[in-house]
Amino acid sequence: MPQIRAAICHAFGQPLTVETVDLRAPGPGEVEVTLDACAICYSDISYIDGGWGGALPAVYGHEAAGRVSATGPGVVAYAPGDPVLVTLIRACGTCAPCATGRPVHCATPPGTESPLSWNGKPLKQGLNCGAFAERVVVQSSQLASLPAGIPMEAAALLSCGAITGLGAAVNTARIRPGEVVTVIGAGGVGLNAIQGARLAGAARIIAVDMNAEKLATAIEFGATDGVLATNPKPWTEAKRFAGRGADAVLVTVGAIPAYDTAPRFLAPGGRMVAVGMPHSGATSAYEPVILAATGQSMTGSLMGDTVLARDIPWITDLYAQGRLKLDELISGRFSLDEINEAIADTRAGKARRNVLVLGG
Repeated sequence: MPQIRAAICHAFGQPLTVETVDLRAPGPGEVEVTLDACAICYSDISYIDGGWGGALPAVYGHEAAGRVSATGPGVVAYAPGDPVLVTLIRACGTCAPCATGRPVHCATPPGTESPLSWNGKPLKQGLNCGAFAERVVVQSSQLASLPAGIPMEAAALLSCGAITGLGAAVNTARIRPGEVVTVIGAGGVGLNAIQGARLAGAARIIAVDMNAEKLATAIEFGATDGVLATNPKPWTEAKRFAGRGADAVLVTVGAIPAYDTAPRFLAPGGRMVAVGMPHSGATSAYEPVILAATGQSMTGSLMGDTVLARDIPWITDLYAQGRLKLDELISGRFSLDEINEAIADTRAGKARRNVLVLGG
């Protein structure tokens, strides 16, 4: 059985350890990918912290890109050498959610035993990927083809952060030309939500964050205005820019205070889209009478309601045209051995996206 290096989480809230693990060959419907890059996502950190539970030991990481190095029986869409991104979206393609364009909510995702083991014992493949590693074995439905020549460090961001933010704006919120949009949180996902709102033709895009530097970055990515969340009533300031409340408010951070205040930014009839994920058990409170009286609504957006075959081609085309920023999202580059430093830098709150350069 081939051996690779991977970063293992042995205990929640503790540093990861880079060790040698076993990776079995791909089985039916599976593909092995030799990774070039994997970004650090806050979802990985939430799992590492134990915020969403799960079994240990585990290898996390799910925002990755590389090249196919082997295929299992029945795989015809990919061949060795193909550049691909690797996502956590695992879909059967035939159930009701898949058939109606919502594969992120697949009712019967194809199952597979973890391809990883360590010291002869099973090793959990976190988020169906286990991409804090040199190679992965995943279901073919978790891949999307990439155009030749796209930088792998940029392409990795398309696996989660980019499609989550862009998709929340375009697929879930369905922003229309002329609408007013508020994006709470100007991190990696928030910046992509801002880009999505800009591409959709929003008239005003108001970024809200606790960090002034991140607000300046939001303007570079397409926000028309910025509001510090630390202001006494940031929703009042946001409404001054547009002269009214927002048609859509996208909450891209998993912070309860952000969710508590989000409805205050809305116009009558506006919709709030929940994108950022707090830890399990965290709750927020609302006055239902206000939602009823104003005709406002709330909805969730998982992975931007992305359909890989539909969305990755137009997103990569926009990048090739220079109309979508990906390279600019990368704050820092780290080796696999530096993964704990990359995580610590991400926790500090200033990083857009830190990327592990795995070297293929």
